[in-house]
Amino acid sequence: MSATAAIDEDSWSAWSPQELARRLVDVTAPWCVAGGWALDLWQGTQTRDHEDIEFTVLAEHLPAFRRALGAMELYTAHAGVLAHLPGDAEPPAHVAQLWCRDIAAGCWRADMMIERGTPSRWVYKRDPSIHCPRTEAVGTTPAGIPYLKPAIVLLFKARHRRPKDEADFARAVPRLTAAERQRLKGWLAHAHPGHDWAGAL
Repeated sequence: MSATAAIDEDSWSAWSPQELARRLVDVTAPWCVAGGWALDLWQGTQTRDHEDIEFTVLAEHLPAFRRALGAMELYTAHAGVLAHLPGDAEPPAHVAQLWCRDIAAGCWRADMMIERGTPSRWVYKRDPSIHCPRTEAVGTTPAGIPYLKPAIVLLFKARHRRPKDEADFARAVPRLTAAERQRLKGWLAHAHPGHDWAGAL
């Protein structure tokens, strides 16, 4: 990924889920941890190192999160390009990722993913025909940290099949309920026909 300024795209020192939740404690709008950290929160233990932390917010609630993360400088991340987003500017409609940069520390802290669903419904950004009630899409840890449930996280990971995605899938499968297996299998059949993971479900 290139940048519009002399900024090291690899200079990550990501917050933990606990630190992210602490910084968002006053935000009443829905949000949740996504990606590999979401799977670890679901499993109740950290299973591997994470170079970043992703969390999702709804597009209409972005201003509330920007206020909560006021000390961070935001950059749009799209098509391999990082571009600074001024504090008074809205991200372009096609942008779904905002990287949060800690200016004082000189590093990235979090990857904020912009959702196009609603407060009551989660919608898959790559195919809006895949959706479910938000109550079925988001779980919460005993400490109150919201996370995207495993079937959805694995649906996103199915596209790339990176080594860490394969490892995440292998660890998650034995813990999935029958309903979660069935849901993920159906989503894979729709979004990725013939996907190898379907056979393990």
